[in-house]
Amino acid sequence: MKKGILLVITGILLSISQLYAEEEIGIYEKLDQAVESGLQFTNDKGETVYLDDIIDKPTVISLVYFNCPGICSPLLDGVAEVIDRTDIELGKDYQVLTISFNWDEGWELARDKKKNYVKQIDREVDLESWKWMVGDSTNIMKLVQSLGYGFKKEGKDYIHAASIMVVSPEMKISRYLYGTYFLPFDLKMAVVEAAAGRSGPTINKMLKYCFSYDAEGKKYVFNITKVGGSVVMFFALSLFLVLAFSKKKNKKSA
Repeated sequence: MKKGILLVITGILLSISQLYAEEEIGIYEKLDQAVESGLQFTNDKGETVYLDDIIDKPTVISLVYFNCPGICSPLLDGVAEVIDRTDIELGKDYQVLTISFNWDEGWELARDKKKNYVKQIDREVDLESWKWMVGDSTNIMKLVQSLGYGFKKEGKDYIHAASIMVVSPEMKISRYLYGTYFLPFDLKMAVVEAAAGRSGPTINKMLKYCFSYDAEGKKYVFNITKVGGSVVMFFALSLFLVLAFSKKKNKKSA
């Protein structure tokens, strides 16, 4: 009897794990872990730069690809807006690195894209502290793996999540901010934490599980299949355990 119960429970748990196992696409947080050192990229002036030399203050990293037809543009709009609205100073308190994870894109495209987005910033800031870069496949893959950023190529485009990461001057990951719109207070707190070498938990982790991005509609939608499936699996397992142990208890009483 015990063996049978264990086999059924194991089967249910395996079904749940297979249904909701971490996919290649997504953000897998690596708080307090350091970004790999020695990574080199090409900036929007065509110069080779090393992340170790660049990251000397709290740094916001946005991973995108410049020819993205979907979520990257709203994300970069969100970055430009929060730079414009926050009361911390770009260049003094923090910097931003926008890096393409498409190794086929050149630095000229990074230069042209930067011109478009910095126009959205009305306040006086050090625009050189919003750095745009490209890289080769080796350096890009090492970076995204360090940050826990998973994406997948589909045809000429990529499927990927929307998030920015904040790292400390020591290159340790301190915070993930999800979505395409960022509150000035959230960015400020993330920068303050990074400057102090602290990391913060992500409240949006549950939201990321419950919502998925609709590339066509360019918005997040409630994932009723995933959430509903989890609820059904939970209650099915609970009901099975109650019935199994009740039957066992009645048998002993008899």
